[in-house]
Amino acid sequence: MDQFLQLTLSGLTNGAVLALAALGFVLIYKASDVINFAQGEFLLVGAYVMFAVVGELGWHWTVGIVVTVLVAVALGMLLERFVLRPMIGEPIISLIMVTIGLSSLLKAVVSGIWGTDERAFPSFIPSDPINVFGATVTTDKLWAIAIAAVFLVAFNLFFRRSSSGIAMRAVADDQQAALSMGISVKKVFAMAWSISAATAAIGGIIIANILGVSGNISGVGLQVFPVVILGGLDSIPGAVLGGVIIGLLQAYTGGYVGHGLNSIIPFIVLVLILMVKPYGLFGQEIIERV
Repeated sequence: MDQFLQLTLSGLTNGAVLALAALGFVLIYKASDVINFAQGEFLLVGAYVMFAVVGELGWHWTVGIVVTVLVAVALGMLLERFVLRPMIGEPIISLIMVTIGLSSLLKAVVSGIWGTDERAFPSFIPSDPINVFGATVTTDKLWAIAIAAVFLVAFNLFFRRSSSGIAMRAVADDQQAALSMGISVKKVFAMAWSISAATAAIGGIIIANILGVSGNISGVGLQVFPVVILGGLDSIPGAVLGGVIIGLLQAYTGGYVGHGLNSIIPFIVLVLILMVKPYGLFGQEIIERV
């Protein structure tokens, strides 16, 4: 029972981070139909910016979070304006190749500035062991789940209640109709990329606080694809549920089975869901009549 609780909390922690990254992925896809292969590098940038501000400059962690989010937002807007916007109307394979190129570029920039050695992250989330129903867990995992949950709830309220969020939903449903209502589609695209980068940066900070700072953080981005395919490429609730499911599956297979199965179980789920329900659990089925 103790092991089950520990694995569950570890899985929920990983799932919460995956959900944050998947949320940004879904936003970009819903708003602009772009599949962003650089999502993992947004996590990497967020982790290293936080490390630079808090660990190298010695600023308070609250300032570090604000600076990291602002840098992520600026990065997302710049990439959308100068890299993705000129590609509007180009074949989808061209957009995919551009995001793959962005992935390599961002990783190279981070490596060029901070190197490739693993760094100790200036931990600001308490990591004291506590007893939960007889299982010993560290508080940083509980904090990680809580922080991710707060952000996910906040973004859900943003999309449902704010005028900007409603505009984003309108563009995602029908760009031409949104244009006719006076909504700036270009502004919505920029907003989608900036929010995507910000959510990924928060996820990168959470991962770095638990595991340390290294280039391996960007590898989490690969696990986002099974998450969004499972939940549905265009579904925000699906991104959250998919993250939780994948995180728990990884924790349980790693704890009870081992043999490296936890690293491939997300992609096994990816193949199975594509075979059985290719639009995901909550994805919108699109029927084209020809």
